[in-house]
Amino acid sequence: MRFVLDNSVVMGWLFGAGTAQQRAYAARILALLTQPDHLALVPASWALEVGQAIVRAEAKGLLQEARSAAFVGILGEMAIEVDAGANGRALGDILQLARRHRLSTYSASYLELALRQDLPLASHDEALNQAMCGVGGQLV
Repeated sequence: MRFVLDNSVVMGWLFGAGTAQQRAYAARILALLTQPDHLALVPASWALEVGQAIVRAEAKGLLQEARSAAFVGILGEMAIEVDAGANGRALGDILQLARRHRLSTYSASYLELALRQDLPLASHDEALNQAMCGVGGQLV
């Protein structure tokens, strides 16, 4: 199974935050990635989003660098593939999706990737999930 993985779920793994339902969902997505033939796709900006969240959490004293480094190492071993195709679409399709669905361009990049690859989306972001369903896409 292939699917698009939003950073909101990844941060759920790192921080364990959110409702019980969100934590259970994040755990289910994590379990999917341990199964053979399962792959998550992410846009090229994903690594920057992960890094930004880590830097902010470290600056606020919510996360220590050693834990961040261990988490980044684990991510590097996971079945996550970066799709560089969004770079050329940033000021075209992604910008249009962001406008139409009132999303950030970062969120719209996940939507664009899921639509372009005809894949379901795994996200905690309610606005992104609504946009995905609104265009006839599926959620994991």
